[in-house]
Amino acid sequence: MPSAWKADRIRSATTTIFAEMSALALATQSINLGQGFPDTDGPAFMLEEACAAIAGGMNQYPPGRGILPLRQAIAAHSRRTYGLGYDPESEILVTTGATEALAASILAFVDPGDEVIALEPFYDSYAASIELAGGQRVGVGLFGPDFRLDHAELAAAFTPRTKALLINSPHNPTGVVLDRSDLAAIAELAVQHDVLVICDEVYEHLTFDDAEHLPLATLPGMRERTVRISSAGKTFSATGWKIGWALATPELINEITAVKQFLSYVSGAPFQPAVARALNEGDEWVEKARLDLQDRRDQLAAGFRSIGLEPILPRGSYFMTTDVRPLGYTDGVEFCRQLPTRCGIVAIPHQVFYDRTEAGRPYVRWAFCKQEQVLAEAIRRLDALRKPA
Repeated sequence: MPSAWKADRIRSATTTIFAEMSALALATQSINLGQGFPDTDGPAFMLEEACAAIAGGMNQYPPGRGILPLRQAIAAHSRRTYGLGYDPESEILVTTGATEALAASILAFVDPGDEVIALEPFYDSYAASIELAGGQRVGVGLFGPDFRLDHAELAAAFTPRTKALLINSPHNPTGVVLDRSDLAAIAELAVQHDVLVICDEVYEHLTFDDAEHLPLATLPGMRERTVRISSAGKTFSATGWKIGWALATPELINEITAVKQFLSYVSGAPFQPAVARALNEGDEWVEKARLDLQDRRDQLAAGFRSIGLEPILPRGSYFMTTDVRPLGYTDGVEFCRQLPTRCGIVAIPHQVFYDRTEAGRPYVRWAFCKQEQVLAEAIRRLDALRKPA
């Protein structure tokens, strides 16, 4: 293809390290701790509901904003969990996963030249969506070794061109859960500069130890300027269903809907009643899954310590970070490309999530949303890292 055919605005939408690592996993029969998907299914009653919907003929276009029972379930979940009320008729939009909700929100509100402040390292779709909108990404670092938000750097990032803040907590890839002081600082700056905030909350229920996910929209002055985004994929182990949602004021939802209708039009009809039932009846299942995931986190962390790596213990999400320098590596990409042939494991280098790649160079992300026996085998294989390459 002639290079002149390619649009400059999609320079981030190229073959990713995820595709490269997944191909390596297949070629080497490696355990894939790179991509973030569970290897177990969600609750049986949710899966049965989807089968019943398909058998019952729910296979044509659903309403553009999603079926009302699902929007009602999303509203009930928000009120029950956080005390945040939303009108199912006008303040909730069902999307094709959280990725579409994020893209539609950015395309709806960001014009060419607008600046979008995002926490760096950032999930890769953020870069692509901001570029597709013609916006400029401004990173505020959650950098190692402590991965803490620098409030002074955040305040300095605002300019007259700042249009929006993109906040991800619990955070991918670091596992950071922003605390109340972080959220208060973000809210104060958002109100002061009168900007929109788009909150990616897909890991809202995957928090560990004493960590608490507090939606930014609960803080004073934030409900009317915040788009909250989440999905069923992470909470209910159904990443392939691609059922997400956005919650915001009617005015904001109208704008996001106007974009969404020309992206996917509508989203997964037979999965919607199943997700509605899961949201209404699945709190006990979610809590058990969270505790099981915390056990898997601790299992993998202990395995890392046994080979001389000190893990950075995540307080949320299902990703863990390690610094690979104790193993004699200075570059996470080099490490991850050698890992499949050295010991049959795939992971993801942090660098791919950064604009300032040096900040992420020694770090590697590992997914621990796998069965106990899979992680046990991964830890056994990782023992090869103690031998010279």
